Amino acid sequence: MQKRLHHGGDYNPDQWLKHPEILADDIKFMQQVKANTFSVGIFAWAALEPQEGEFTFEWLDSVMDNIASFGGQVILATPTAARPAWLSQKYPEVTRTSPRREKMLHGARHNHCFTSPVYREKTSIINRKLAERYKNHPALFMWHISNEYNGECHCDLCRAAFSAWLEQKYGTIDTLNDAYWSAFWSHTYNDFSQVEPPSDIGEIFVHGLTLDWRRFVTHQTIDFYKHEIVPLREITPNIPITTNFMGDFPQPMPFAGLNYAPFAQVVDVISWDAYPPWHNDYECTEETAARLAFLNDYFRSLKNAPFFILESTPSMVNWHSVNRPKRPEMHLLSSVACLAHGADAIMYFQWRKSRGSSEKFHGAVIDHDNSAQNRVFKDVAQVGEMLERVSEIKGSHNPAEIAIIYDTETMWALGETQGFIRADKKYPQTVFAHYKIFRDGNAPVDVISPDKCCAEGLSRYKAVIAPMLYMMPDKLANALALYVENGGTLVTTYISGMVNESDLVHHSGFHPKLREILGIQVTETDSLYPTQRNGILYGNASYKALDNCAVLEIADAEILGTYEQDFYAGSAAVTHNAYGKGAAYFIAARTEEDFLAAFYEKEILNHLNIALPQIKSPRGVSIQTRTGNGVTYYFVMNFTDEAQTIQLPTDMCDLISGRTLAKGQQSLLPKYGAMILK
Repeated sequence: MQKRLHHGGDYNPDQWLKHPEILADDIKFMQQVKANTFSVGIFAWAALEPQEGEFTFEWLDSVMDNIASFGGQVILATPTAARPAWLSQKYPEVTRTSPRREKMLHGARHNHCFTSPVYREKTSIINRKLAERYKNHPALFMWHISNEYNGECHCDLCRAAFSAWLEQKYGTIDTLNDAYWSAFWSHTYNDFSQVEPPSDIGEIFVHGLTLDWRRFVTHQTIDFYKHEIVPLREITPNIPITTNFMGDFPQPMPFAGLNYAPFAQVVDVISWDAYPPWHNDYECTEETAARLAFLNDYFRSLKNAPFFILESTPSMVNWHSVNRPKRPEMHLLSSVACLAHGADAIMYFQWRKSRGSSEKFHGAVIDHDNSAQNRVFKDVAQVGEMLERVSEIKGSHNPAEIAIIYDTETMWALGETQGFIRADKKYPQTVFAHYKIFRDGNAPVDVISPDKCCAEGLSRYKAVIAPMLYMMPDKLANALALYVENGGTLVTTYISGMVNESDLVHHSGFHPKLREILGIQVTETDSLYPTQRNGILYGNASYKALDNCAVLEIADAEILGTYEQDFYAGSAAVTHNAYGKGAAYFIAARTEEDFLAAFYEKEILNHLNIALPQIKSPRGVSIQTRTGNGVTYYFVMNFTDEAQTIQLPTDMCDLISGRTLAKGQQSLLPKYGAMILK
């Protein structure tokens, strides 16, 4: 098979079985847009098994054969994200129960219990049938397990499984009571069977319980996934397996329902579904692009490897508050933006628009007009051409000397914490604000989870940034201390190091290891109302402080910046501490972008000599790099609404256009223009 990037998308021929002429058109259109990879069968259970034990694979045989006929590949899906009606009717236990203990009806999707033995049995049967039938098919390229795993179930089976999970984790009920601080409000448990999942008709204020329930939901989802893949691993051991993770916009955070860090360990290829709200009225295009970059860097960093965009849209979605189509040239630019941060596949939901139900107006390659002449089809064909021209980038990696820690469990915990600014602690926004400074400066970044700090170590990074790392287990604190002691540079902020893994406040109020690394003690945190401000004097300039201001007691640290107002005026707001061979910085208050830009340029980018692309770019033009086989590729992307110019330090070739650009020449980059240079 030739080296190629993947281009295609979710293909649902099961919706068109009564229209063979449409299916014939699909094969023709696929080749016109140079599509080569298709996710097939994602919601096709009713078409594959219309009655229990009655299997109809002939239509799928034909689809697989037709795609193989032009060298296409199939990411074959297990159809378990939406079950047929006969299954719900005959086996009602498979249907989910809500947190209010209400049994849900058949309908929608992901409305099934991950714990149900019946559902596990039925999914195993259909998955085994698929593997046995297509194990040697030339089109079979990868397995797509279910679709966008999410949700939770509160049925008796799941509650019993939760109790067993807790008992395995804690061993004794006394250990659980200590972890939950259950003496508060007389919440002491006598037995694991008394521990109910959080619900608004029961308990929602035991934060350790809420954390454990979310961990259990992730665990049980992964356990169901692992059950699904058993026959696939057995019958097709050499076929890689993926499932599509979700990113959430406009906040730059992974989908809040699951922790993808442990999930990443059991998939072969990371895939995610990218749907940024381009052309909105609340941020500039560059800001939207930066949020997409953050999520791409997060998903790439899960396995430190290229990933798949398994779903995107060539035009618009149907579930944003306002569903705008991409403007001309944006589809190619947004595709290059994903390639720049490590994607080896650009795929779409959906290949062809449905005629009915909720997604009939969701963007697609083939619109209701069934035409190759409309703008969107031509945009997709343009991307297909581009992907063929730049195929040599496949498998190349994104070098990064900086890591930013993003912790899903800290996000969960801060969401429940009753303190500071109660409505919104702005954890994702804060992590993104720090990330964006480096992204704006074209500095490559890995967005990592705490498990990476502990399992793999941090020695590859010159700097590790950990904004608002509220949850600080001993294992993580020790890993950060070792990193700094061995010569690394750590930056952390207010509302960090406060609680352990059970959301219990550390005895000293601030993790003692963090206090040692930073040379400070946080004595209190002042939370400001929305209109209130303090000021920080740093480097002979004054910057605004807002939302939260930590008041510090200095032990060993050097003071770099001070507060300007209130009872703590003149006290430390920015500190530096030498620790072992390394250094640790503390930013005591939430600030605006101007302070972060000044701080990181002076203390990190310049001081640590962070490697940056040699191509200089104006603001709004992002430059990212990938390296492979001794070649560095420069992705130059103009996210502004007007033409920009760049100047090259040496002769370079643009893989997209095929043009050679001379050293020192002013090269024009049109609005939404993109180049991939080497």
